[in-house]
Amino acid sequence: MSDIVYKNFVFSTPFLSGYRELRIPIVDSDGKPAWPEVFSLDRIDDLRNAVGVRYFSAQMMLEFIAPDRARLDPDSLHLYEDDFDFRTARIGDTSITGVTAYWDPSSGRKRSDGSVCVLMYRDDKNKHFFIHDVKYLMVSDEEMHPLASQCEMVLDFLLKHSLHRIYIETNGIGNALPEIMRTVMQKRGVRIQVQKILNHYNKENRILDAIEPILTTGRLHAHRSVQFTPLLSEMLGWSPIGNAGHDDGLDAVAGAICATPLPVNSIGLGYKAFKANTDFKL
Repeated sequence: MSDIVYKNFVFSTPFLSGYRELRIPIVDSDGKPAWPEVFSLDRIDDLRNAVGVRYFSAQMMLEFIAPDRARLDPDSLHLYEDDFDFRTARIGDTSITGVTAYWDPSSGRKRSDGSVCVLMYRDDKNKHFFIHDVKYLMVSDEEMHPLASQCEMVLDFLLKHSLHRIYIETNGIGNALPEIMRTVMQKRGVRIQVQKILNHYNKENRILDAIEPILTTGRLHAHRSVQFTPLLSEMLGWSPIGNAGHDDGLDAVAGAICATPLPVNSIGLGYKAFKANTDFKL
């Protein structure tokens, strides 16, 4: 092995004194793979797309990029105008394999954290994600039952998109929501499956780990209607070391990305008209 890949390294641990550090990035400065028989350029591209630019640089190229340098650039979102086609299970030319509705709740008051419900479709074959609808839930300060009012809004949101399952973060104020949602459903004669989610992972890391890899590799899409919500402003103001603005929409998007989706199948395809044989004798 050439000494070019070695670097003199002063170790703080005495028994490692005098050792040199060996660094072999997966791709050299000429763009050639270090182990072509194991990692072809196509496979390397797949790895880069799977983990994102920052993780690929740190883990595969041995060039660490500090998390505090990471940003969520809304210009990296691919905007689309197509609706979801239930008959073909497609958004435009993309086949959809799963769907997730995710609610990151708060009181919904003007001066509180945002209470956000997200609808996300996904193409698991190509690992693309589609933020199809985002609902920021707001209630009046005079509202006597703000959580019940939000449950009504969320139920309308689900029925609008013909969905019958939702994830609800039950940290803090969300702990009471599954039972309130069941009461609202019973009153309206609707059945929705509610799944509780407890998040103990740091919010900034959760957002960074879920959103950044698919955003930087061009696999995160958003319906044009999302432009008219606060989500893109949250992306502009977000930082992994904390931010002065809100990030509740981003937290809900991260939750939807990480949650297990409900499988989606096309309807109306593969069916053929069947003509019964009536040429028989009694």
